[in-house]
Amino acid sequence: MQIIRDIATLHRAIDALKLGRKSVALVPTMGALHNGHLSLVRMARRVADHVVVSIFVNPTQFGPNEDFDAYPRDEGRDAALLVDAGTALLWAPAVDVMYPDGHRTHIEVAELGAEYCGAARPGHFDGVATVVAKLFNQVRPDVAIFGEKDWQQLAIIRRMARDLDFAIDILGAPIARDSDGLALSSRNAYLTKDQRAAAAAFPAALQAAAQAIAAGEDVERSLARAEAAIVAGGFDSIDYVALADADSLERLTEFRAPARLLAAARIGKTRLIDNLAVS
Repeated sequence: MQIIRDIATLHRAIDALKLGRKSVALVPTMGALHNGHLSLVRMARRVADHVVVSIFVNPTQFGPNEDFDAYPRDEGRDAALLVDAGTALLWAPAVDVMYPDGHRTHIEVAELGAEYCGAARPGHFDGVATVVAKLFNQVRPDVAIFGEKDWQQLAIIRRMARDLDFAIDILGAPIARDSDGLALSSRNAYLTKDQRAAAAAFPAALQAAAQAIAAGEDVERSLARAEAAIVAGGFDSIDYVALADADSLERLTEFRAPARLLAAARIGKTRLIDNLAVS
């Protein structure tokens, strides 16, 4: 696996990978890789000839109360996992390569990034969209893979790709879960043993709500019951539990397909997110 840190070398390497009309899939990450990330790489290998993974801890998507410097970084461990997963190239630029002195341009995602996680993290999705657009231009992939765990992010990237005419297929990879249903996340490492046991109440409550809504139960009643179950399970607070249009992210008070149940909740100092399709 090649590890590349400058754009000129990256462009030459991508050109070489594409010789003979070979296709390239991009899996953008911020490192601290786990089995959820590796499931994206496995999906990428199924849909393209070569897989490029980026590791870049993006400062522009961190808010003033979020510690960019404390974000876990272990490139050696991540690289070893990517070699085993069959990755062709690791793109690992420094901050000054991604945002050189004088960089001023950014993307605003407007209302798509205003609610849900965007309400708790103002400007976060502008930073995500900006860095992903730069990654698309740098790597020039045929397809890009994003996890469905952050459904709002996936919806925003899909809209950005349409609006800015990126000729890239944006694919969502199913959420990877532990045996008790909790979505795999780098944040799970911050949970204590007791918190980790309690966290299973989160996906269980969402599953019950999704089934109730699909069966015709009142949406607001189902969401309220889910919130109560999450708190009763040991969570300290709820950021949101909402039913949304899967594409536009519009909040729904009555079920219509395609819909997604979106949620974020806090247990101790850890904020977890999850979502489920409602059909």
